[in-house]
This record gives sequence, structure tokens and C-alpha cells, in this order.
Amino acid sequence: MEASVDRRKQPRAPTAGNGNANGVASAAAEEEEGELEEEEEEKLRLRLRANENHKPESYEDLQMQLEFSPLLFSSLEQYLPFNMLHVSRELKLQYMRQILLRYSPEGERARVKRHKEYRQKIILNYQPLHRELYTMHEANFFVPSFLKAIAENTEESFRSIMAEPSPGIYTFEMLQPRFCELLLSEVENFERWVHEKKLRIMRPNTMNRYGAVLDDFGFETMLEKLMEGFICPISRVFFPEVGGSTLDSHHGFVVEYGVNRDVELGFHVDDSEVTLNVCLGKQFSGGTLFFRGVRCDEHVHSESQPEEIIDYSHVPGHAVLHRGRHRHGARATTSGQRVNLLLWCRRYLFLCVYSLKNLQDA
Repeated sequence: MEASVDRRKQPRAPTAGNGNANGVASAAAEEEEGELEEEEEEKLRLRLRANENHKPESYEDLQMQLEFSPLLFSSLEQYLPFNMLHVSRELKLQYMRQILLRYSPEGERARVKRHKEYRQKIILNYQPLHRELYTMHEANFFVPSFLKAIAENTEESFRSIMAEPSPGIYTFEMLQPRFCELLLSEVENFERWVHEKKLRIMRPNTMNRYGAVLDDFGFETMLEKLMEGFICPISRVFFPEVGGSTLDSHHGFVVEYGVNRDVELGFHVDDSEVTLNVCLGKQFSGGTLFFRGVRCDEHVHSESQPEEIIDYSHVPGHAVLHRGRHRHGARATTSGQRVNLLLWCRRYLFLCVYSLKNLQDA
């Protein structure tokens, strides 16, 4: 990225011309053109601090036309110069898009475009089995004790329903049995449909060979509400050091373990700030989740201290909430089938804006 920024500031080499005069004129014209381009780029700046009193536009209706997340444009808008805050949405969009294109690698944009097309194809053609799951119905999804704790929204109310077997690992009852049954049924229906249509299913991550990304077949909005309304309040209290109050995006998926599925999951960390892991069922033995403490990137494989070693046995409907950087893995599921819902909660938009502001000052 720095190289591309530096290249823009390099003087342009003169091109060969017909005779010395033409060559000099051509070089002068190109130099002037380069200076104008640099001057235009200098105008494309973001403020260092957000305009907190400004209510940004929504860009959701343009989702299929944009190379970047509509939410990213809404977040970025708060950092626009004052003179751009009240121009038309079209002009703001053009201004922000130019900034994003300047710093975003073309390969990454192409990957996002392919994934968007893949997701849109599925959503347009897949017929959900249980449509009621795709809209947040909290009374039907969550157990009363969890809803009461969220409604009170205090550290005391959260701790009243939780166990903390090791610092930074919180377990609690969360999902109603009926919701778990319906979601399992919906995932199975989706997988059958994919098989019948001979489509390639995108797996949740590079470590799991089985499972499905819930966002890819219509659950994105519901999971967004799950994160914002139910995980963020808890994360603000228990994970402030990793931006628990600024979680703004997610990756939601199910993983499957057992016969003819993944058996275990090796020692790893998640690509998230905060991870929610809820067992959906079914009948199974084994599959213990083990934790081994938090480390930085350089020491992720270092030895664990005795007090950091904790094992957790999954219970259907019960959740585990932890930092994404908390090292963990899953032991073998020795019989039956275990399916878990995972929600990787991230500060993607926050970090994107932060990175853009740093890059423009590089």
C-alpha cells in the first residue's frame, strides 16, 4: 500500500517526442497533468475526528451496485470535511468511493464482488423452510433469563446468568430448544438444496470442511440484530479492551462435527474481536472445547499457564462468549453429531476508517 502511495508522488519521466522542443513540451504537459492529479488527490481528505452530530445517509438500497459495504459508506461519511456533509448523497458517495478505490487492492475488490454475486444468486433462488427464523423474534429465540439480563443491561444482570470458568470466558443459557431445532432443520434444508442444484457451498472458514455461512442464504439482517441488540451490550462491559463497544460487523455460520463430518478442530484463534459460540445440538459425545489463554501474534504458540487451561463441555442452547484472540480448539466428537452456531463479531468498519485515515497521512 505504501508503495502505491509513493508512486503517485514520483515525478513522471518525460516521453520521447519529435525533436527536442516537442519532447520538452510533452514533458512539461505531463508534469503539469501529474501536479493537477496530485492536487485533486489532496482534496480527497477525511477528517481526523468524526462529526458526531452528523446523521449519515443510508446506502443500503445501493448494495448491489457498490464495491464496498453500504455500512462502510455510512461510517465513512461521518469523517467527511464539513463542506461535504450537506451535499447530495450522490456527490458524497462519489467522494468516498474515490478515497476507497485509491487504497483498496483491486484483487480484494474482485473477491468481494464474486462473493456478493454468489450470495445474491442463492438468496434469489433458495426458498426458506422456516421463514420466521429470518426476522428477529426475541421472545421466540431466547430463554427468559437471557432476555431479562439484556433488558436490565447492567454488569450485575449479565453476571447473574453467567458462569466465568476462566477470566474472559463467559457461559450462559441463551437459545430456546425450539429455535435450535428449527435452525438445524433450516440448515439441513439449505444443504439439500445446494446438493440438488449442484452448487458449490462456501464453507465458513479454512479450517472447517462442513457447515454453512448463514449470511449467504438470508440470515445477515437477523444476525446483525443479534450482534447489535444482544452481544454488543455484553461486550461493552466485558471486552472493552478489544473494542467491545464498537462492534459493527459479523460473520455468522454453523459448523458440523461427527460421523462423516469434521471430527475435531485444532488449536487456533478466531478472526474476530469477540466470538459467540452456541451449541444447537444434536445428540453427541465428546467435542469438548478447550481454552489456553490469550497471546499476541508473536507468542500465539507459547506454553499455557495452569490457570489458563480450561475445558468446556457443550450443552444445547448454551453459549460461550470469549475474545477472538483467546486460543482454543475442539476435541474429537466421538459419537453422534454436534452442530454449533458461531458469530464472529468484528470492528471491521471502525478499523477500515481508522486505516484509511492513517494511509492518507502516510
